Amino acid sequence: MAFGHFEKGGDEPVSEINMIPLVDVMLVLLVIFIITAPVMTHAVKLDLPKASSQPNQVDPETVTVSIDRDGHLYWDDQPVDENVLPTRLAAVAANTVVQVRADAATPYRVVARVMAEANRAGITRLGLVTEPDS
Repeated sequence: MAFGHFEKGGDEPVSEINMIPLVDVMLVLLVIFIITAPVMTHAVKLDLPKASSQPNQVDPETVTVSIDRDGHLYWDDQPVDENVLPTRLAAVAANTVVQVRADAATPYRVVARVMAEANRAGITRLGLVTEPDS
């Protein structure tokens, strides 16, 4: 419903915005927000128990497998046979970091074989130890 003027020949469309529905909607929203605002901030007061805990720090065991230039293997600086290495790796696979140290002249196939044995034994944390250039 548009409000027009009382002149004759008022068949022209009214180009004014009717503000009454807009004001009605804004008043309804204002009432809704006034009612719901205290409900949103209401909280139940609880006396929660106090607890202090520290995360379990399990330091993994570190095992060093060294390989000299001739391909001989050492388990923490003790000589180990190539056939015994898979058994030892499987025994410590649960919580162990295996560090592989190889001589610069060691053939890569020997290092790759040791890494493959560690993978088969279930070792998930494997590191290659190097020394920085001086």
